Amino acid sequence: MGTPGAQTGGPWDGAGNTNNQAVAAVDQRIKHIGIVGGGILGMYLALRLRQAGHEVTILEAAPASGGLAVGSNIGGYRWDRFYHVILMSDVNLRRLLEELGLSGELRWGITRTGFYTDGRLYSMSNTIEFLRFPPLNLWDKLRLGGTIFLAARIRNWRRLERVLSVDWLRRWSGRRVVERIWLPLLKSKLGENWRIASAAFIWAIIARMYAARRSGLKQEMFGYVDGGYDLILSRLQRRLDEIGVRTAYGAGVAQVESTETGAIVQLQSGARHDFDAAVMTVPTPAIARLCGQLTAAERSRLDAVTYQGIICASLLLSEPLSTYYVTNITDRWVPFTGVIEMTTLVDRARFGGNSLVYLPCYLTQADATWQQPDE
Repeated sequence: MGTPGAQTGGPWDGAGNTNNQAVAAVDQRIKHIGIVGGGILGMYLALRLRQAGHEVTILEAAPASGGLAVGSNIGGYRWDRFYHVILMSDVNLRRLLEELGLSGELRWGITRTGFYTDGRLYSMSNTIEFLRFPPLNLWDKLRLGGTIFLAARIRNWRRLERVLSVDWLRRWSGRRVVERIWLPLLKSKLGENWRIASAAFIWAIIARMYAARRSGLKQEMFGYVDGGYDLILSRLQRRLDEIGVRTAYGAGVAQVESTETGAIVQLQSGARHDFDAAVMTVPTPAIARLCGQLTAAERSRLDAVTYQGIICASLLLSEPLSTYYVTNITDRWVPFTGVIEMTTLVDRARFGGNSLVYLPCYLTQADATWQQPDE
């Protein structure tokens, strides 16, 4: 999420152009590069840096690569721990899948969207259903549609970092639309962090979804890899191994120090690695903690980045709940903020004929819910 005065990353589509440009700009005299963090970002950077001719070592604290994209066992079946889809507009991720030989495993489907508000469930899957949506009058719908149309055409998103999302939405959609639609959705995605989210957050979501419709069939066409992100991660790790990237597991980092000749990475085990350069792909508070040579201004910028958390229950049901891939929930009495029925997209046969449902609840990092037991 973004906050006024602080730019942070949005959902990574697998291979961002910014990362490609950064890799191309790395000095060729830098021979050996250490990457702290073996999540999907660290793995991707390792791939591109190695292809650019650098020696690369990944240091990962966990026993496997992948970070939050690693799958889990759900009712005896292996699938993504959190819900993921691929859009037609995710051209960089699709290019990476092709490079890994996974294009043949990519499946596409047209999905539907539900909207639960005022105790009723509505379909919001096409223009006609949007125009019939009872909670808003015609003028509200025109303003809402205009806001989406405007956001999809904004190219200079950086100026939106200086504007609060709720203020920007009130300007273009009006107070009633914000109260009935936008604010519940912001709260469902950001919890109390909706108060500090910049308009760039809304822009990023609208732009990605709008581009997906423009590049598809003017409908919500989502995709997934048959096998989930576990398959993507295993294929990517195999490619890294093939091209000579070294990955050290159980390598929790205690300190990173810059020297005149490069970087020293001290592990919690006491081991030491010397690199010509080090790249940090861990969360910014961890960077501030590990890099003791940062200036006060650098540390302040890193600590100012706000991270959003999610509790996501995964259920296998004997019967489907609905025909909607996503049901947005605006009624605040519901303890979770949406319903993601993955098997409206993924073949139920993969889960023994059952339906896979995710129940997400987005929370601030300080929310008391984190202290509750899983039960």
